[in-house]
Amino acid sequence: MDAVKMIVTLGLLFWFCQTAHSQTSSQKPNIVLILADDLGYADLSVNGSFQIQTPHIDALAGEGVRFSQGYVSSAVCSPSRAGLLTGKNQVKFGYDNNLSENVPGFDPEYAGLPVNEVTVAERLKENGYATGLIGKWHLGSKEQFHPINRGFDEFWGYLNGGHNYFRSEENGKGYLGPILSNYKKPQEITYLTDDKGDECVDFIERHKDEPFFLFASFNAPHTPLQATEEDLKLFSHIEDKKRRTYLAMVHRLDINVGRIVEALDENGLSDNTLIVFLSDNGGPVDQNSSNNAPFNGQKGILLEGGIRVPFMMKWNGVLPKGEVYENAVSSLDLTPTFLQMAGINITESDGFDGVDLLPFLTNQTEEIPHETLKWRFTISAGIIKGNWKLVRIPDRLPMLFDLSRDISEQNNVSLENLTITNQLLKELGAWDISLPNPLFQEGPYWRGVQLDLYDKEYQLTQPELD
Repeated sequence: MDAVKMIVTLGLLFWFCQTAHSQTSSQKPNIVLILADDLGYADLSVNGSFQIQTPHIDALAGEGVRFSQGYVSSAVCSPSRAGLLTGKNQVKFGYDNNLSENVPGFDPEYAGLPVNEVTVAERLKENGYATGLIGKWHLGSKEQFHPINRGFDEFWGYLNGGHNYFRSEENGKGYLGPILSNYKKPQEITYLTDDKGDECVDFIERHKDEPFFLFASFNAPHTPLQATEEDLKLFSHIEDKKRRTYLAMVHRLDINVGRIVEALDENGLSDNTLIVFLSDNGGPVDQNSSNNAPFNGQKGILLEGGIRVPFMMKWNGVLPKGEVYENAVSSLDLTPTFLQMAGINITESDGFDGVDLLPFLTNQTEEIPHETLKWRFTISAGIIKGNWKLVRIPDRLPMLFDLSRDISEQNNVSLENLTITNQLLKELGAWDISLPNPLFQEGPYWRGVQLDLYDKEYQLTQPELD
């Protein structure tokens, strides 16, 4: 009798293991969103850099899809994240600007992602996903704006727009603020990029048996420019100190992207996980010595260097490998893409400005994701319609570029194409006046340098290997 019971027990255990495996293999796909901060378009080897090799980020493009015309919805950090996490152009709900305490009337009780705007994390959590944010939030510091009240089960990171890479203080302010967590006592910082990598790997390992959404929100290579001595030695041949430190920071970011991918591989999750990598805006050339070649402009303005970013995604067995997708896509597309792949219905009432990208990337349609994209930031507004791009600045001639011929935006052809210029001005103006006023002002820095940044001459070629 004991032998019979043993056989039955072993049989049931075998059946249970097989069933559990089947459930795991058929569960909803995982989503890993990796966001760099202030990364220059040119500063990846996949985008042609002579000065740095980024094999792990490159591999995402080599094993997936790279977007040659990938845009974000804002040229600065906080509004870009508001659009990313809602799927809506954030200016439609007044989130034009960064959160800046040093402006008149700033009220932290009011300044943050409006609570009536639903995040992708909230939607995924409601549908059985474990949701985690590791790193930078920058969408409000008060309780009602806190990540754990905006759809994230777990949060390890900081609430403001940046952080020191080597230090934090329990009662610190600004970039020395405390590291916060709702699921563990935060450890002492070693090097912030590595610490975030540790937490991402830990999140994956703890949630490997359930569908999860991991938002890996890195600080690198945002200022302050701080790198480990080990990484600085790798770039000792770069004469410019700022550039040397910046490249060392990008190198360490690449290593930790590799650690995240490796954790997925080691836990057998790679074939059931979509990985997305992008930057929140273009590189701020003067601040961190980034390079946005071949594009004109930088973070903070609506030329291509401010809004066209490194952008790629990988999903084994679903997306093609090594493809460069050349039609315009937007960071606003990620929320509807994530929801659709998770089996969550999308309706017109969601109000998304983004679209599900999967049909376009898997040849289910011959249409393009967007015929028109629009932006508004401080004094300027911009529109892309087909190959034409127009940027409007008060008291100046509109700037019109044919991106199919002038990717570096060197030739303003507005006077030679008055019909197109007027059409785009009319469409942009009608959109602009339909929008609410900004919820809060941009800080003095980005407001104060707008015209200077538009007038600046930018390096339009890759920096040479020193």
